[in-house]
Amino acid sequence: MDSQTSLFERKHEKADQGCPKAVFHDDEESILTRNSNISNGDDTDKQMVDLKIIWNKIKYDLKIPIESTGAQLKERIHSLTGLTSDMQKVMYKGLIPEEKTLSEIKITNGAKIMVIGSTLNDVLAVNTPVKAEENKKEPLCRKRQHKKVLDKGKPEDIMAAVKGTKDNLPSAPLSGMFNKSGGKVRLTFKLKQHELWIGSKDKTEKVAWASIDGVVAEPIEGHEEYYMMAFQTGRTEASWYWVYWVPAQFVDAIKDTVMGKCSSNKYF
Repeated sequence: MDSQTSLFERKHEKADQGCPKAVFHDDEESILTRNSNISNGDDTDKQMVDLKIIWNKIKYDLKIPIESTGAQLKERIHSLTGLTSDMQKVMYKGLIPEEKTLSEIKITNGAKIMVIGSTLNDVLAVNTPVKAEENKKEPLCRKRQHKKVLDKGKPEDIMAAVKGTKDNLPSAPLSGMFNKSGGKVRLTFKLKQHELWIGSKDKTEKVAWASIDGVVAEPIEGHEEYYMMAFQTGRTEASWYWVYWVPAQFVDAIKDTVMGKCSSNKYF
C-alpha cells in the first residue's frame, strides 16, 4: 500500500511540474486591488456631473463635482482654455453666480455651458492690427471729392494762418475759404442766436448749433497751417458741410463754439 501511494504521489508531482500553479504574494494582491479602484483624487466619493463647455466655437468635455461653486467651475475652465477667471462670463440660463453650487443652479448631466471672454493675447492680437490700420489711413485731402477743390490752390484772399497756435475767434467773420463746390464761403458765429451762419455768393445758411452732431478737422497736406473742416448735421454724407482752407489757429475755437463748449463772451 505504501508503495502504491508513493507511486501515485510521484505521478502527480510529475504532472504538477508540467502545469505550474499561479502564486500571488501579499504585495502583488495589494497592487491589483488598488488598480481596480483608480479615481480622480478627492472626487471619488462625490457626485459628478458631465458638462459641455463651449468657448470660442470649441467644445470641451468636463467632469466636475455637482457641489462645485461657480468660482471653482471657472478655475476648471481656466485649466481647459487658458482663459483666466476674471476674463470669463460663464452662462447657463443666465450668468452663473460664483458663490452658488452647480446643484443649486440645477445643472444636470450633459448641460451646455457657454463661456464668453478673450485671453490677453487675443485682445492684443486684435488691437494691434487696428492701430496699424489707423496709421495707414488715407488723409482726407487725397480723396477725390476733396482733391478736386484743393487742386484749385490756396485762395488769394484767404486769412493768414499760423501753425501750432490756438487763437480766439476774431470779431469779424472768417472769410476767403472754399466750400465743396469750390465757391467762396465765410463763417459767422452768432452767440446770441446759437447759430453758425455759412455765407456764400448766393445765400446764407443759418445752422443751429444744436443741430450740429459733430465736427471733423484735418490739416491739408503740404499746407499744414490750414485745415479742411466739416460740420455734421445728419447721418448721410450729404449732410456734411465741408469748408476748405480754415486757418489752423482757429480750428479748436470753432469746434468749441459750435459744440457748445465755450462761454458766451470767450471769443468775441
